[in-house]
Amino acid sequence: MKTNTLIAVAGAGLLAACADSGANYTPILDGPPTAGFQNDLSACQSLARNQKQFDQETVAATVLGAGVGAVLAGADDGDPLGGAVAGGLAGGISSAVDAAERRESIVVACLRGRGHAVVG
Repeated sequence: MKTNTLIAVAGAGLLAACADSGANYTPILDGPPTAGFQNDLSACQSLARNQKQFDQETVAATVLGAGVGAVLAGADDGDPLGGAVAGGLAGGISSAVDAAERRESIVVACLRGRGHAVVG
């Protein structure tokens, strides 16, 4: 039981660390930044951070992963709680990484839309 708790706490910490990582992205520019770049970057990062549907998708993936993990572990006469923890972590981490990538893409697209020469 202590191992499952430790895994759950570590996973929750990892999910929390990933939550804003994509929104805080500062892209590489082709050339020097313009005078308005910092203002535009802040606005675009804020736009990416405010996409709360990504957070809801991560919660849903965590719950779904936990359910699948518990069912699969129970079907194999294993530990359903351990399966739920492992499945929840797998679903949550995968979705959190996807959400971070999507937020990063929003920052890039927003800056390009504002006329900045973003290359990556």
